[in-house]
Amino acid sequence: MKHLKLVLALAMITFVASCKKSNSDQLAVKTETQKDANGFSYESVTNDPTGLRLYTLDNGLQVYLSKNTEEPKIQTYIAVRAGSNYDPKESTGLAHYLEHMVFKGTDKVGTVDWETEKKYLDTISNLYEKHRATRDGGEKLEIYKEIDRVSLEASNYSVANEYDKMSSSLGATGTNAYTWFEQTVYTNKIPANELDKFLALESERFSQVVLRLFHTELEAVFEEFNRGQDSDGRKRYAAMLEGLFPKHPYGQQTTIGTAEHLKNPSMVDIHNYFDKYYVPNNMAVVLVGDFDFEATIKKVNTTFGKFERKEVAHPVLPTEEPLTTIVENEVFGPTAESLSIAFRTSGVNTEQEKFVTLADMILANGSAGLLDLNLNQKQLVQYAGCSTTFLNDYGYHSFSGSPKEGQSLEDLKGLILEQIEKLKKGEFEDWMIDAVVNDLKKSQLSQYENSTAVADAYVNAFIHDEKWEDKVKFIDDLKKITKQELVDFANSFYKDNYVVTYKRKGADDKIVKVSNPGITPVNLNRGANSKYIEEFNKMESEALKPVYVDYASAIKETKTESGIKVSYIENETNDLFDMNIIFDMGSDNDKKLDLAVGYLEYLGTEKYSNEDLKKEFYKLGVDYYVNTGNEKTYIGLSGLKENLPKGLELLEELLDNAVPNQEAYNKYVQSIAKGRQNNKTNKGSILRRGLLNYAKYGENSSLRNIISVSDLEKVNPQELVDLTKDLKNYKQRMFYYGKDVDNAVSALNTSHKVSTDLKDYPEAMTFEEKETGGNVFFVDFDMVQSEMMFLAKGEPFKAENMAASTLFNTYFGGGLSSIVFQEIRESKSLAYSAWSNYSTAREKDESNYVMAYIGTQANKMPQAVDAMMELMNDMPESEAQFNAAKESTLKKIAAQRINKSSIFWSYERLQKLGMSEDNREAMYNAIKDMTLADLREFFNSNIKGEDYNVMVIGNKKDVDLTALNKLGKVQEMDIDHIFNYEKSEDVKM
Repeated sequence: MKHLKLVLALAMITFVASCKKSNSDQLAVKTETQKDANGFSYESVTNDPTGLRLYTLDNGLQVYLSKNTEEPKIQTYIAVRAGSNYDPKESTGLAHYLEHMVFKGTDKVGTVDWETEKKYLDTISNLYEKHRATRDGGEKLEIYKEIDRVSLEASNYSVANEYDKMSSSLGATGTNAYTWFEQTVYTNKIPANELDKFLALESERFSQVVLRLFHTELEAVFEEFNRGQDSDGRKRYAAMLEGLFPKHPYGQQTTIGTAEHLKNPSMVDIHNYFDKYYVPNNMAVVLVGDFDFEATIKKVNTTFGKFERKEVAHPVLPTEEPLTTIVENEVFGPTAESLSIAFRTSGVNTEQEKFVTLADMILANGSAGLLDLNLNQKQLVQYAGCSTTFLNDYGYHSFSGSPKEGQSLEDLKGLILEQIEKLKKGEFEDWMIDAVVNDLKKSQLSQYENSTAVADAYVNAFIHDEKWEDKVKFIDDLKKITKQELVDFANSFYKDNYVVTYKRKGADDKIVKVSNPGITPVNLNRGANSKYIEEFNKMESEALKPVYVDYASAIKETKTESGIKVSYIENETNDLFDMNIIFDMGSDNDKKLDLAVGYLEYLGTEKYSNEDLKKEFYKLGVDYYVNTGNEKTYIGLSGLKENLPKGLELLEELLDNAVPNQEAYNKYVQSIAKGRQNNKTNKGSILRRGLLNYAKYGENSSLRNIISVSDLEKVNPQELVDLTKDLKNYKQRMFYYGKDVDNAVSALNTSHKVSTDLKDYPEAMTFEEKETGGNVFFVDFDMVQSEMMFLAKGEPFKAENMAASTLFNTYFGGGLSSIVFQEIRESKSLAYSAWSNYSTAREKDESNYVMAYIGTQANKMPQAVDAMMELMNDMPESEAQFNAAKESTLKKIAAQRINKSSIFWSYERLQKLGMSEDNREAMYNAIKDMTLADLREFFNSNIKGEDYNVMVIGNKKDVDLTALNKLGKVQEMDIDHIFNYEKSEDVKM
């Protein structure tokens, strides 16, 4: 959060990609109404693999329940059918800002004296109405100063983040919310034994909204607004929507709102919005996890059933005229050029949704789609893809792409449109529709294991008023569509009726500069409690006991005929498999290995062309990958168990018989060079990879251990093919997750033939961790915000420190109720995002690190730095907050389950730290006995007084370099040097 959810197509797709049904032939699907043991009526759908029970309480609240016993947790969502579409035109951003305020409590939660506090809040509300009404700048400023003064007085009676403290005390994770066009959704994942307390807390939370700590939270929303201005992807997306929807709020009102409206909020409008739409017959409670159906619906009815139904009048939104021309838009920013092409569609619950979904998968499915094969595999573009989004009133089929070096956006557009023309001409093979449907069904098998994916699907169904029966049938309905029907649809739908948005490099003259209002820090009252939390803490839940993994018995072993060890775990859930061949060497052993493995993606054999291989794998419902990291290389195969032998045979054919292709290699090098150019325009990569790595290792690091483009041009492709073929001659081990391990080993014996005398790995390069302190590494970047990280090298890894560091991170620097978040964001409004943690080493011989982060407006940076440094040298102490953090940490460990394939991968991580047993038991027992004095000792020994390297990215015109000089010697860094790129990435091939 309380963040604006990134509005990407894949984040809000319909059921077809986020929630799936079983891999079977079409079965009878119908909705049935039944009664449970308590007499509550519910709907269920026959042959629904999610096992949904959909209850509707007397007050109209819909309750989606589904059982999943993989872990003793419950994924919870509370969804409201109201989002930014419903914002008043004079108050855009209202729904999203209300989302933030729902975390602030009620007249019982978050206050020590409601009657007194309310008088101040009423005064603040009146002042905001006065502030909104006046047009005189000087008068506005004086009113705001009065708002700031009264807000400080009001904060004497509030308790910051009390809701977050209570949710954290349950052991909840993922406490957050998001707002979009048609919904506002509140999320938590809780231990199953805490359901009673959760329902009590949430029903109190949604009983009313209290707008306390209003102006400080509004400043956080401004910071969020600035982050959006720094995202070229969001700008391109907003311009696309504006072109698609010239009348409808989809294109005319952003969820975050306009700067002008954010500067002039109305607390009255927010209250009215809550009272109008946050009513039970416009809401849903979604619970997916380990619970008893009958007991759970009874509890939901006891808590949420007391809310009163109100008539809800949803706004009548404008109807769009058909698009009959091509609309072109441009946006500008510092990142690499890209474009989108979007066709407006009908909304959910329409036949058009089915046809567009199928067309989308024919065009791009990650393997054998027209865009995949004709553009990405042939390296005619840097990247091209597409996705669908279906909303209540309309939807869109959007195509996105980035050009390769020397390619114009207009040329890229033409290449993408050519693939749509191929669809219209039926230039795809007859088996593709069946393969697409099977691909979707394969995805269903894995996604239905995930309680969060199932809960997401229920939320979408509720928001879009979809019958679950239709969702269960959806993919089988796709299978009924014939190739000719799809071609006919494509010809009628994909015309010169799209919106193309060019994201070009250049200065953005639409950036809104936001001033620092100079907010007086409000009081957090960290040691205070409301009467509600005191009673809440008295509620007892049945203790949940932790379950630890006995790796020796959980991971079984066998061998191939060649003597290769195969570790395996049985998949007891479905018929999917995942096989990995593991080599304990990577690019640190041979920096050409990563190059060779990447090149393999574009090669074929004498028997199969590259395109044929992709098609054969897709027909089988099997995916493969070959991946190299710094220390390890993986050859992976996954998919439908019955097709493992054929899939492995195909993979071995590629590994053994790949044929070098000079043209493909030339394009591959061009793609690498272009990728490096693009990387230099990505502020996240510059800060979190480039600068962070440089601050840790200096000149000599894995990140900088790369081959220059000029040297890449000289490499013989045959050398790379020989390198991948030689992989099988090195020592290796395997991990298999799936059913019938004997069949898997048999397939390995048949297809993966290796010598019994395998080679040792080449010696790996080592990279020394540098001492930290006294350095400020700065990169000048065209952005509104500034971002900075602090890094201090700690002592080498010690297993005995893991318990204290885990508890410290919960208490001090991680999460909404942590000390850092409260002080820097909640009290002082100095950043949208701020955190700190004690980062444990990945390997036993490496060092731990103290890290911190601030993302804020450049004009707040000096204050934010002072606030962070003060915290890092003098940890505020609160016995109550410590106890809450301790309880939260213990409950999270107790509810955690390491199962399925994650058992093996968690064991791999432990071994790198020199451990072979589940260390969570020792951590749990240690944390149980810890006191605040123990945490203070850990802080004083590991955090206080550390010397930091500081990494900063921001606009040099706005950043106060004098203030940065107080932290150390400021060095303005060259981006090419950080990544060890050549100054000129032009490729002469």
